[in-house]
Amino acid sequence: MNSMRGGDEERLDALFRAYHDACGSPEASPNFMPNLWARIESRQRFSFSFHRMATAMATAAVALSLALGVYMAIPRASSDYSQTYVEALAAYNSVDAPDIVGPVQMDLSDQPAQVK
Repeated sequence: MNSMRGGDEERLDALFRAYHDACGSPEASPNFMPNLWARIESRQRFSFSFHRMATAMATAAVALSLALGVYMAIPRASSDYSQTYVEALAAYNSVDAPDIVGPVQMDLSDQPAQVK
């Protein structure tokens, strides 16, 4: 059994040597890591810029919401529109309202009898 392992291992070593001789080993240059990181970052540039843009838009939306909230909370004494919407509707008591706003009256006596 050991003779078979020795033969297989020798053939495998010979195969690895032949592969190494055919392909050779790549030499790592001093710029290998910087070039590798540059390639990785070039592929991530779009997603990173999209993430940065989305974060900036969300921050701007929160800041604008807070600014509008503060603006609406400040009381204004010189405003002509001092009444609320409900008060304005109650004050508007128009006599010339169209008929479609009034109640509907139906005369049910003219309709034929239904068969049961």
